[in-house]
Amino acid sequence: MPKHKKIVETIPIGPLGLIALESSNTLGNKVNDYLVSWRDLRESEHKETIAFNGYQRDTYKLNACCPRFGTGEAKGQIKESVRGYDLYLLVDVTNYSLTYTVCGHKNHMSPDDHYQDLKRIIAAAGGKARRITVIMPYLYEGRQHRRNSRESLDCALALQELTNMGVESIITFDAHDPRVQNAIPLKSLETVQPTYQFIKAILKNEPDIKMDSDHMMIISPDEGGMGRAVYFANVLGLDMGMFYKRRDYTRIVNGRNPIVAHEFLGPDLEGKDILIVDDMISSGESMLDVAAELKRRKANRIFLVSTFGLFTGGLSKFDEAYEQGLIYRLLTTNLVYQTPELLTKPYYINVDMSKYIALIIDTLNHDHSISGLLNPVERINKILEKYNQVKKK
Repeated sequence: MPKHKKIVETIPIGPLGLIALESSNTLGNKVNDYLVSWRDLRESEHKETIAFNGYQRDTYKLNACCPRFGTGEAKGQIKESVRGYDLYLLVDVTNYSLTYTVCGHKNHMSPDDHYQDLKRIIAAAGGKARRITVIMPYLYEGRQHRRNSRESLDCALALQELTNMGVESIITFDAHDPRVQNAIPLKSLETVQPTYQFIKAILKNEPDIKMDSDHMMIISPDEGGMGRAVYFANVLGLDMGMFYKRRDYTRIVNGRNPIVAHEFLGPDLEGKDILIVDDMISSGESMLDVAAELKRRKANRIFLVSTFGLFTGGLSKFDEAYEQGLIYRLLTTNLVYQTPELLTKPYYINVDMSKYIALIIDTLNHDHSISGLLNPVERINKILEKYNQVKKK
């Protein structure tokens, strides 16, 4: 029985309400479609009781917006009642495609703008919702999670601010450092890994792939992503290696110390397919440098696997790397904004996360534990069996 059918025997914590801010509208529509479909087909003798009032609806999306004045100031509006609702707010703080006008000048929305709009919608709810959960796939200021000198702790401040405003829990994906949850020890911050979805997408799109230690290897592009790579390697039964970055600490370029070289630690990888796994692709220079080093060591096909494809420097470098045979496939999720250009690239595989988010929302609304959803080992083993991929013990 599918997981979304197992939870109907418990009473929902409140009527379900989904507010997808404009930055996440496309993803929010997909999530809503799954919720509507599941609850329409779901059968239970309890669905006619008062506790399930409003359980089946044509849409769970609520009408909300953040209109702006000519000065660039804004306000949050929720145009229908949310009293007693179990609210889920979905926001993509990296969606730079949205614009607004300031005194006649066009501004692209920054992460700060999206975060401020999120707070406006929370404030518009006015404390009337029964529970508020924020789903923020890319954690706002997640890379500014620790203090190395006299500097701000933006991510920790944001988490404390949201919980002080009444947010009960925050769900994010592949947080840069999940230890930032220590900033809100009495509230819930769940960081979800899309490992299963990546494996499924590769198996579905590359039928000739062989996920065993004789034909494939996992690579971490830096020491910070070791935990992620170790998990991939363990659930697939593969060997792994890593690169560490030698930096020039005498200079700062674009806010960081420039990388001098990538040094490799790991076993022989000649002739093997490679999965380079990381949480995000920003400019992409680091990942492409690692791919070049792997090719020098006679690696076979190289798959770039990243939860968030930000592509701050555009796609031309990836086009060139693909044409040169440096990379074979690029996988990122639809958790953040994807340009129409990206979706047309022959080397790109889009990993859809909408069903997973809908399953998390549906489960939480029934006040069920999501621990089974956060640990995908069983599902990974099933998908490997389905595609005849035998994991070595």
